[in-house]
Amino acid sequence: MRYIEVGGVRVSAIGLGTWQFGSREWGYGDAYAAHEAPAMVRRALELGVTLIDTAEVYGFGASERIVARGLAAAGPDLAARAFVATKLLPILPLPSIVASRAAASRDRLEVAAIDLYQLHWPNPIVPVRTQAAGLRGVLDAGVARRVGVSNHGLGRWRALESALRRPVISNQVRFSLATPSPRWDLVPYAAERGRLVIAYSPLGQGLLAADDPAQRRVGTRRMNPLFRDAALRRARPLLAAVREIATAHGATPAQVALAWVIAHPNTVAIPGARTLEQLEQNVAAADLTLSPDELARLTNESERFDAAGRR
Repeated sequence: MRYIEVGGVRVSAIGLGTWQFGSREWGYGDAYAAHEAPAMVRRALELGVTLIDTAEVYGFGASERIVARGLAAAGPDLAARAFVATKLLPILPLPSIVASRAAASRDRLEVAAIDLYQLHWPNPIVPVRTQAAGLRGVLDAGVARRVGVSNHGLGRWRALESALRRPVISNQVRFSLATPSPRWDLVPYAAERGRLVIAYSPLGQGLLAADDPAQRRVGTRRMNPLFRDAALRRARPLLAAVREIATAHGATPAQVALAWVIAHPNTVAIPGARTLEQLEQNVAAADLTLSPDELARLTNESERFDAAGRR
């Protein structure tokens, strides 16, 4: 496992995303939530994963509780390695509301303090100064150790940090070969300022991992424009490049897609997983090194795919 060190924080290059834990929209069922998901947290820690990311809105708190069960099952030594991140849904991020919601997440996670507390989405109505005041209160109270944002453009990220007058250490954004735009501004900013980009959906919700992506057009993927017929046709050259490079390395397409993401500076990825086998394959991507030519080919195909989608 590779690790990234940013601002005194050391996290695994591959983390574990837990949107699917207890969330009905994924359709994984109660047995998965009760058994496989907590086991996945423990196995991730055993494999050297430290970054475990969740959110209060995932299963309306269920994901946070499942993460807590997984940490408890892992035992104190393994659990001590975890860097636990969660997110606030900022419908009305006034300081008193941020304080109460952060405390509720901490209690569901059963941790002494949240390692990273993130604003899940920008709120264009509540002033940035007010949102920063809420996060400052969470830090001052010791409910969270660090704060970050998610789905924020560079301008909003910088504005919040300026208002907070403390580091906003991370921005969690959709980033993959199928959605490469963070590499143009957020990644360079993170590298320059000693911040972190956390890539969610780094496999394009499975687009980049499947032999036939159309067969995976179920659950939340039915609403994902990447799985529309026109997008799937445009993706063929990109998917062909991923598969050819995977074959050359004796790797899976998913591992190649993840290796491309984490090859960017100050960038980590948090793929989800349906099975322990998928988790183990995802983690192995941290040890896959792509050549400069391979990275360049993937980047070129990624940008062609993205540009065609925006036309």
